[in-house]
Parts: sequence; C-alpha cells; structure tokens
Amino acid sequence: MSIAKEQIRQIISENDISSVNDVYELLRDGFKDILQELLEAEMDVTLGYEKNKKGNTRTDNKRSGHSPKNLKSQYGEFQINVPRDRNGEFEPKLIPKYQRDISGIEEKIISLYARGMSTRDIHDQLQDLYGIEVSVDMASKITDKFLHQAREWQTRPLDPMYPFVFMDYIHYKVREDGKVLSRAAYIGLGVTLDGYKDILSITAGANETSRFCLGMLNDQKNRGLEDVLFFCVDGLPGWC
Repeated sequence: MSIAKEQIRQIISENDISSVNDVYELLRDGFKDILQELLEAEMDVTLGYEKNKKGNTRTDNKRSGHSPKNLKSQYGEFQINVPRDRNGEFEPKLIPKYQRDISGIEEKIISLYARGMSTRDIHDQLQDLYGIEVSVDMASKITDKFLHQAREWQTRPLDPMYPFVFMDYIHYKVREDGKVLSRAAYIGLGVTLDGYKDILSITAGANETSRFCLGMLNDQKNRGLEDVLFFCVDGLPGWC
C-alpha cells in the first residue's frame, strides 16, 4: 500500500525525521502499535466481547490489566503490553508465551493487512506463520481492526492535476465457492507535476467494459482529480 507524497511530508514534519535511524525508529513504533492492537483483538475473541462492550455476553471472565514483554525484531528491541484476563485463560497465539524474538515476520504481518485479505486468507496466513490453528472469528476480528486503513487509502483525496495517467490491469486467480476464477485488478497510476508516481486507484472487477472504466474515472474525479494532460492506455475495449 503506497503512501501519498503529502502524507510522507506530514509524517516527516510531525516526527522530526532527519536520519535513517529516525526512519527505523518510526517503523519500529508503528509495528509495535500494530502488534499491540492484534493482541487486544485476540483478547476480544477469548472473552467474546470488545473492551467496554460486554453487553449481554455471559461470562465471568474479564480483563485484568497487562503484563510488559520485551521483544526483539529487525527494527530493534521494544516493549509491548500483553493483555491479561482474570481467569488466566488467555494465551496469545500471535506471540506465544515464551517467544521473544520475532525477527523476520514483520513483512508478512504488514502485507497481511495491506492486501485486505478475506478472513479465510487471514486464517491460512496465520497458520503458515505460526503453525497453529486460528479461528476464522479471530481472523475477522483482526481484519476489522485494520481494514479501515485500506479504506482510507482507497478514498483519499487526489491531486487536482496529473500530467500523465497510466490505466491498465493485471489478472489474478481467486477461489470462490470452491472454484478458481480469473479476476482483474484495474490500476490507475499518475505522474505528479514533481515527477513522482502515485497509485490513484486499484479496483477489482471481472470484465473490461466501458461502464466499469467510466466508474473508475468518476471515482477519481470525485476524489479531486480535475485534469489530465495525457492518458496512456493499451487500446483495449473499455478504455477508449
């Protein structure tokens, strides 16, 4: 998931980044926050309700603070707070009880959120990572924690003008109802006035039709795009 140039500038300004070491510290802190939210999501599943939203859930168990835990990663060492429950039933699967070195799993975890996977895909990915069975319900809880970030990216404002916009698509395979089907991801890539590349949109669809392509362009227009000097397309039906 790419970040718009304006967002990068805002991050640099707000975090006073002036060196490569500052970048690594920012990545470490961001990854730490993601892990913390995942642990909280695991506790939600264990108890059967989210924090402060017990409602009519029938359970005598409840949250009982946190325990600090030091972890090692490729971004350095940092501390997270592992949630505890009153009955002592919660055993994190994301970071098992005695695991402290998590080097090498960052890329997989971050890509898991960025791809907007289905709950079944999340389930399979976690099983591949840790060799354990994680319920689809837990995968759904995890997905709900972070998919709003993907939605924010998909609806973010665009620059009013791009000198060049490239429109194309790539095919990929998906499994639906036990069948492997071909789908297409339609991509709009803009080149800014400063010469930077910016992914304007990625939209999944089944067929390359003029109506679908018009919908993509209307979405970009509604997000602030007003003018394009040159459209670069492959000439297939739907684009022209």
